[in-house]
Amino acid sequence: MSLELRQVKKTFRDPSGARISILNVSEFQLGQGEQIALVGSSGGGKTTLLNIIAGITSADSGSIRIGGVETFGRQEGWRDRFRAERIGYVFQTFHLLPAFTALENVLLGMSFRGKPADRKQAVHLLERVGLGHRLHHRPVQMSVGEQQRVSVARALANTPQLLLADEPTANVDQANQQNILDLLRNSCREQNASLLMVTHAAEVAAQFDRVSQLADFNRPEPV
Repeated sequence: MSLELRQVKKTFRDPSGARISILNVSEFQLGQGEQIALVGSSGGGKTTLLNIIAGITSADSGSIRIGGVETFGRQEGWRDRFRAERIGYVFQTFHLLPAFTALENVLLGMSFRGKPADRKQAVHLLERVGLGHRLHHRPVQMSVGEQQRVSVARALANTPQLLLADEPTANVDQANQQNILDLLRNSCREQNASLLMVTHAAEVAAQFDRVSQLADFNRPEPV
């Protein structure tokens, strides 16, 4: 699914109440089935950009077209449904529900799309990230790297057309890093889905045909 951003701006207030410009993206495009590694300095706005694309955070202004559909200015409920149906998101901080097992977290992710959850597919995805032995463990019973792998399985559960991944390999060992990267990229190829991955790892970014520096298209303004 294609992605096109034009004149997207976002500001926040600092503790003193002053406004700070975080994003000022004149233009950014991701083609259908394209895979891009997004790199940039810490605190530069990469996670904010993903959250705006996903509809979790609202931009102040601009145009955000996903698969030809304008999402800027839509109500929160509409954005939530759109995300559940078309977008997968691997969060940097996981956002797993602590009272639920790994399998239940993936099944709940499936249920948000409004269709019956596929238990067989959920188990298959957890096995693909090496967690077949952790199906019934809660997040507190798993390592940080294992929790990250659950979040990857959850993001892929609804066969998204656009996959956003925020440092998905940051908390895992080298072997699992490559396994997760291969799973994300191969799954997107199989579904002709688009992938936008934030990463600080040079060895991860080097495997992408296109690497974008956030600073090349983001020009925060004085406010």
